[in-house]
Formats: sequence, C-alpha cells, structure tokens
Amino acid sequence: MKRALRLALLRLWLPVVALLAWWFASAGSTSVYFPPLSKILDAVRTEWLGPYFLQHLLPSVGKFASGYLLAMLLGVAIGLLLGLSPLARAATDPLVQFLRSLPPPVLLPIGILIFGIGVSMNVFIIVFGSVWATLLNTADGIRGVDEQVRDMARSYRLTRWQRIRFVLLPAAGPQIFAGMRTSLQIAIILIVVSEMVGATSGIGYYVLKSQQSFQVVDTWAATIVLGVLGYLATLVFLQVERRVLAWQTGMRRSTNAE
Repeated sequence: MKRALRLALLRLWLPVVALLAWWFASAGSTSVYFPPLSKILDAVRTEWLGPYFLQHLLPSVGKFASGYLLAMLLGVAIGLLLGLSPLARAATDPLVQFLRSLPPPVLLPIGILIFGIGVSMNVFIIVFGSVWATLLNTADGIRGVDEQVRDMARSYRLTRWQRIRFVLLPAAGPQIFAGMRTSLQIAIILIVVSEMVGATSGIGYYVLKSQQSFQVVDTWAATIVLGVLGYLATLVFLQVERRVLAWQTGMRRSTNAE
C-alpha cells in the first residue's frame, strides 16, 4: 500500500505543480490567446462533463477504440506472418515501406472519396496511421526469437499453432507491446486529424470549429480533454501490458535473486 502511494505521488507531483503554476501565472490574464486556467476548467466542467460528453467525447472515444483495436489485430497478424516467412517479408517489404512512409493526413481526400464523411473514414485513418509500429515491431520480435528456443519447441513436437501461441508470441511480447504503445500515441493524434476534415462530431471537429470561430477558451478546453483522454488510455494500456507480461517481471526477479 505504501509503495503504491509513493508511486502515485511520484507520478502526480509534476502535473500538480504544472497546473498550479499555470493557474497562478494565468490568473487575471487579459490575453485573448492565453485565458485564465479557471475559465478553461470551467468550460471543461460545464461543456465536456455536460452536453458535449455525448455529442463529441463519446463519438471520439468510440472511433479511437475501434481504430486502435483493429490496427493492433492487423499489426500483430500481419507482423506475425512477415516474421515467420522470409519469402513473404521479402515480397512485401517495398510495399510496406512505401505505405508506412505516407503521412496519414495525405489519405484524407482518398478516405473521404471511398468512405464519405463519417465514422468509417475516421476509423480508416486511425487504422492506417497507427498499424505500422505494431506491425514492424511484431515482425522484428518474431524474427528475433532465439533459434535455440525454436529448436526446443520443435523438439517437444509442438504444433505450429502451439509454437506461435506458447513460444513465439510470449518471447516477442515485450517488443510487440513497445510497438503497441507507440501506435497508441499515434492513434490519439489521428483522432483529431481525421475529425478535423471528415466528421460532423468529435473532439477534432469541435477544436477546428472553435478555432475558426475564435472561441479560444473552448479550444483550450477541448485540448485539455484530449490530453486527459490520452493519459487515461495510456494508464489502461500500461495495466494490460503489466498483466500480460507479468511472467517477464517474475523471471527478472528470480534471476536477480539468484
């Protein structure tokens, strides 16, 4: 309990200090572009915990969750295939390198042409932009599994699926989750990018609308909401990662004890 409290204090002290500094530095500000933090937080409370929660926040969360989870499934599946098959990796490498080098905003016009303005286009942009880190890390992680581990799995006469499920994926797990964490941050950014052009609701749509109508306080409030959403998503991800990779922590502790 004490360790958890110390860890929480260690993580929270800097955000608390930053907020306090922002609060006092902006108090009484008359700048159009840097309003007092009290006004911004009041807008967050009255709008984003009120009518905008259903109108803008939940749609963005739904698009983010759908796009990110789909990107993770595709990234692990395709990365596993490329990691297992040198032939597939050599045949697809030029296409993969070409597609991953395309900035996702460039595909907004194509996405609108194919899917129209709406949720499908937003999810498409999130998937396309965030899949590559997971895909490439999965492929490299599978390729990097020690050959002795592979030989041991074959000597136990495990089926191909058993080798993948119980040997290759766990061994590559830390690198796969490193890619997923990078993809998570990209997916958060792409919520705003995709909604600024091809949406009629959501955080990105609201940020652009507020900016165009010079509603500076509302723009700041939406930005804070997006940052909180990204922070909470990261906390959830870290909990999942810690649970899935618990075997690694146990193995490290046993090694240190020896």
